[in-house]
Amino acid sequence: MIRLGLPHLAIILLGICALVAPCAAADPAPQRPNVLFLFADDLCFEAVRAFGHTDIDTPNLDRLARRGTTFTHAYNMGSWSGAVCVASRTMLITGRSLWNAHAVYETTGREREAGRLWPQLVSQQGYATYFTGKWHIRADAAKVFEHARHVRGGMPRDTPEGYNRPLAGQPDPWSPYDRRFGGFWQGGKHWSEVVADDAVDFLDDARQDERPFFMYIAFNAAHDPRQSPREFVERYPLSRIEVPENFLEEYPYKDAIGCGPKLRDEKLGPFPRTPHAVQVHRQEYYALITHMDAQIGRILDELDATGQAEHTWIFFTADHGLAVGHHGLFGKQNMYEHSLRVPFIVSGPGVPEDKRIDASIYLQDVMPTVLTLAGAEVPEHVDFHSLLPLLSGESSPADRDTIYGAYLQLQRAVIHDGWKLIAYPQAGRLRLYHVAEDPGEREDLADDPAQTDRVADLFARLQAQQQELGDSLDLAAAFEDVVGTDAKK
Repeated sequence: MIRLGLPHLAIILLGICALVAPCAAADPAPQRPNVLFLFADDLCFEAVRAFGHTDIDTPNLDRLARRGTTFTHAYNMGSWSGAVCVASRTMLITGRSLWNAHAVYETTGREREAGRLWPQLVSQQGYATYFTGKWHIRADAAKVFEHARHVRGGMPRDTPEGYNRPLAGQPDPWSPYDRRFGGFWQGGKHWSEVVADDAVDFLDDARQDERPFFMYIAFNAAHDPRQSPREFVERYPLSRIEVPENFLEEYPYKDAIGCGPKLRDEKLGPFPRTPHAVQVHRQEYYALITHMDAQIGRILDELDATGQAEHTWIFFTADHGLAVGHHGLFGKQNMYEHSLRVPFIVSGPGVPEDKRIDASIYLQDVMPTVLTLAGAEVPEHVDFHSLLPLLSGESSPADRDTIYGAYLQLQRAVIHDGWKLIAYPQAGRLRLYHVAEDPGEREDLADDPAQTDRVADLFARLQAQQQELGDSLDLAAAFEDVVGTDAKK
């Protein structure tokens, strides 16, 4: 693992600066920058207009992408629970990979992490730390951050009317802008607006503080219940909403992989799926994202107005993606790109503008990146890697040739060289997709005799990832007939 201290940081920052503009006089120890971390929930990598995948209005995320660099292939490893956000955020805050985070933080070793969580490590470098919004981690945000407001749980509370809808030929019992359904409206003001209010206040407070700041601004959007003001919903008439090309009425292995009607996320929509139901849910999803984007615009405007933008690094990403009708699925508890991949944008002093990097990274790489910017040594227990070398055109272990994915003991995946192998041990089924040529993952090639060697190779890589990451699930027994006895080696 590359460990970058302050001298190395100076070199990297000067190198980045040279990529985009002539630098001012070289400073061997540049002023430590502010850090603004903007975090969304349930946001698929497709759901930003600037990326060219979806007809959606995200003008402020688009301008952030123009100002900075986008990592096009940022992933979450998956989850040990149905609440994928818990695993994602625990990895983020501890810097530990999936099963390491579960073993150390979620079970017996949490006390040992005291003082070693991400904001605490930044605070130890003399930063003022701020938090608002969705936390959903087994720690007290008020003790982890110097300033914390409106600490929210996993999701706004929904009502029964918000599930199994809309049904064909029946009135829809739920509305995204009817405040009597609570959810994001609970408390009198939409939660995304409250987060933006807090962030704007934080920026004003930070201007009075001589210390650099670290702000962790966490929206509950675009998690369900997908509620937003009426004018945002009306931007998306159903005639504007395209049904995904990989739409299915029913995912064939949904029960064996834990994505059947008993899973909360999946029962939001009716079974079997209908194009109309998918359109309605995507309409509400897009509206909530556009409303969140407007709040992000308020934060960016305040950052500019207070003169702090030129000294601030901004990171925007999400804890995981979401299906909302892809493959007959509605949730994030699956190994497809729409659920594993997230948007990831970096903007800041010297960061190349309007650039895209196709390296495969994990979203949690933001944690050691910020530690390095803050001048901290990255602790040995951190399993992720700084992105600063990639931003300056250098090689980095953050650029992974193999990406791993997992969900409970029900699903595993490995991505390598443009191909993805998904394993369903309870169904005894492997699925193979050439993601580079088939980004919608529509054609399963696992049974193609021409791909036998590829399946075996990817299966071996998956097993190697399991061993490296402490994943104890035995896949060989479930797939002996598919990959042969060599799989047990």
